Amino acid sequence: MMGKLTGKIAIVTGSDSGIGQATAIAFAREGADVVVTYHTDRQGAEATLEQVRQAGQRGLLQRLDVTDESSVEALFQSVEHEFGAPDILVNNAGVGVSGPVTELSTADFDKVIKTDLYGPFFCTRAFLRRRQARGGQGKLINVTSVHDSIPSPNHAAYGAAKGGLLTFTRSVALEAAPLKINVNAIAPGLIHTPMTQERVEDPETRAKEMPRIPWRRPGQPEEVAQLAVYLASADADYVTGQNFVIDGGLEMNWGQGA
Repeated sequence: MMGKLTGKIAIVTGSDSGIGQATAIAFAREGADVVVTYHTDRQGAEATLEQVRQAGQRGLLQRLDVTDESSVEALFQSVEHEFGAPDILVNNAGVGVSGPVTELSTADFDKVIKTDLYGPFFCTRAFLRRRQARGGQGKLINVTSVHDSIPSPNHAAYGAAKGGLLTFTRSVALEAAPLKINVNAIAPGLIHTPMTQERVEDPETRAKEMPRIPWRRPGQPEEVAQLAVYLASADADYVTGQNFVIDGGLEMNWGQGA
């Protein structure tokens, strides 16, 4: 049976765990060959690769530092050599640093901006150049956060990066439209991933945070992955420049009781 992504080549950055891992696996199950990338967690990436192959698809594993232009270029060259030009790019790799601005080091601010904003820029540029050389078409998905719109104290660097990524997404969508390249963003709320594991599994934190989410639970990476499948498929050919919030209603609950 043909999947929604049969015959497509997809790159998912940061696919060693969490949302990236779930997305890579979901893409493979829909027929895509998948490029799995990691920064430090090779073991996690190998687990993703195994799932891609179990789905009957080709997989490629590569270490990637999204903050390094040469590392990004090496990735795209490897993909072209092994598979051909990628049809789908998911900019998922990201980091966060918490703490008040007064105590935020320049190095930490740089780390977040370089990873969460420059990283998608470097990967997007490489992707668009290759799609342009082939006459266009393709799907680009940037994983932002509800914090691209909702401010969060002690997370100013993360908010700055994700807010920038949202506007970057919209600008690129306009640039890429003549080439029929769809560019969209997914803004997850609280999703149960390694990055949020302590918050999600700590009973005290759960008791405090879950009432703020109308759905009363964290999301699962697989739920975000299914949205990514839609945006990567032909079903979303008329969708571009949009930001899809997947948060169990959290954004709607913000400010209630004021």
